Amino acid sequence: MTTSTCSKTFTFEPDSWLTNADAGTWKVGIEVWANDDSRAVRDAYTTVRLQRFSKLTVNASPEPIAAGKPLTVTGRLTRANWDTDTYAGYTAQPVKLQFRKAGTSTYNTSQTVNTSSTGDLKATATASVDGYWRWNFAGTSTTPAVKATGDYVDVQ
Repeated sequence: MTTSTCSKTFTFEPDSWLTNADAGTWKVGIEVWANDDSRAVRDAYTTVRLQRFSKLTVNASPEPIAAGKPLTVTGRLTRANWDTDTYAGYTAQPVKLQFRKAGTSTYNTSQTVNTSSTGDLKATATASVDGYWRWNFAGTSTTPAVKATGDYVDVQ
């Protein structure tokens, strides 16, 4: 008996035939043939997620800001719309506002905000020290997690 390990990568181009309804969990089946023409079939061998790509922006303002003053952090969560070949706002999704003090490497969540009907985000925080603000979306079964690049704010 000979044992082989095989792998295959598939790339799907959403503008060719995928629709938004196709996003989610897919069952993968396999069928293999041996040199002696025998074969093995396994329906629903495993599952994979087919997800619509997501993007997340952030902007903290004003910059610079005086210590103790209110800072407004905005952003937008969008995801690929395979029906229209565009990106559109992802509605009613919880997104965490996070802060990382300058000189450190760990972000801490300050609050969670739900996206608007257009995917927009807005929160207010008190500026106390220099650091980076970002939005962090955990993802769903149809849309992957995404983190915005931190926006540095100079607190004076």
